[in-house]
Amino acid sequence: MQLHLPASLDPRQLLRPRRRGIASVNAEVRDGIVPAGSDIAQTQDNDGGEQPTRNYRTVALIIATAMFMENLDATVLATALPTMARDFGVRAPEMSIALTSYLLALAVFIPASGTMADRFGARAVFRAAIGLFVAGSLACGLAPTLPLMALARFAQGVGGAMMMPVGRLVLLKSVAKRDMVSAMSWLIMPALIGPIVGPPLGGFIVTYLDWRWIFWLNLPIGVVGIWLVGRFIADIREEAPHPFDPAGFLMSGIALGCLLMGFEMASRSGEGRLAAILVAVGAAFGALYLRHAKHIAHPILDVSLMRVPTFRLSVIGGSLTRITQGAQPFLLPLMMQLAFGLSAAQSGAMTVAGAIGSFGMKGVARRILRRFGFRASLVVMGLLGTGAYATCGLFRADWPLTAVFAVLVVSGFLMSFQFTAYNTIAYDEIDKTRMSAATSFYSTFQQLMLSLGICAGATALHASMLWSDRSRPGFADFSAAFWTVTAISLCAVFVNLRFDREAGAELTGRSRPRT
Repeated sequence: MQLHLPASLDPRQLLRPRRRGIASVNAEVRDGIVPAGSDIAQTQDNDGGEQPTRNYRTVALIIATAMFMENLDATVLATALPTMARDFGVRAPEMSIALTSYLLALAVFIPASGTMADRFGARAVFRAAIGLFVAGSLACGLAPTLPLMALARFAQGVGGAMMMPVGRLVLLKSVAKRDMVSAMSWLIMPALIGPIVGPPLGGFIVTYLDWRWIFWLNLPIGVVGIWLVGRFIADIREEAPHPFDPAGFLMSGIALGCLLMGFEMASRSGEGRLAAILVAVGAAFGALYLRHAKHIAHPILDVSLMRVPTFRLSVIGGSLTRITQGAQPFLLPLMMQLAFGLSAAQSGAMTVAGAIGSFGMKGVARRILRRFGFRASLVVMGLLGTGAYATCGLFRADWPLTAVFAVLVVSGFLMSFQFTAYNTIAYDEIDKTRMSAATSFYSTFQQLMLSLGICAGATALHASMLWSDRSRPGFADFSAAFWTVTAISLCAVFVNLRFDREAGAELTGRSRPRT
């Protein structure tokens, strides 16, 4: 296939972090992390009766509007970066600060989300998070310069950091275990609409309106969401919340922020030394934090949670699998445009296949888990999912696009199933008094590993290009990148084999609740 690319298209610029930042934000939805919960769905885990769990789907959809808003914002923004750069009078790569500032806010404030929810109430914090995200969106739409845009995006990130884990905390504390898989599957649907409608909507806004409408669209959605949260969501909080850990907050914020920024910069041309310094600083503060956490009763990130078998295995297995999930939204658009020679619009149409596959997962996840259990399902689906994404490394110019699309649909289905299972089984043995700490810990690791996956994919792509002495990546380079990240994720299968055969049985209704 002959590639017909504009002479001004510099492939090395396309490999810069503007795509990676978007990818790591959007991957939250494909990961099956769509939080919700409700006072309507108050059921007991241990009663063994048939108390109704009416309306939890309705409440779940209400909460998912926050994730819809966040992911619509991110996907629409991707198409507008060149236009925004022109209006701000900067080069397009410099727009990466608008994305990395958002990711930095996530890294710093996700660990504090559980403590905030316990102290001030999950409903109040969740509603305030939506309000802060909306205020940040308004500021982004009014920003006259790139530095002010970066500050506004940081404010958005603080809101986003609270929305995801606090929403999941509400779900975990209000929905009965036997309904958890169904709830996770239901909640993924509305948030998936964002990545599907985002690219074409962004193209329409940039072409016919003004890029600032990308952010102003969040205002009516957020206002309605704030009202619905106040109307339907329970005010869940701890009666005796643990004291805040300011030293741990500072150390974990520096560690996670430096690690994320280091991962984001690792594959930039000429930024290797700075990336290494950031990763080293992050690792050093991470070690200091681990030492600090051993000498405090209630650290902001409770490392002792890793002693819980199902939680530990879910964190480790999910982290390995997220290497592929983080790299995939970065590698696929580049392959579609640089190797297949598709336009940006055609590439976007192809890469929504994964979201379509995730829709198909919703109706079957609970039945599969109930029939085969978490351990067997994760092992088999892990093998199949890894194989499906490894197949992307076999794509060549003579592949029909319909076959490529089909592979991506299957890959999205299998990957989304895995994360629905991981995100559910993680809390099977967690006491409700530790749910806040568990959601903060799990969400923090999740964001870190998604960014690491992007870095791994980009680094493998660069290494293959250097080995072959090519200035533009070809199919062979993308093959090397896909097979590198899927080889890492394949290791999760060995972790999944360590789950107990009956792990999560209560969650799927395979046995009566434990007493």
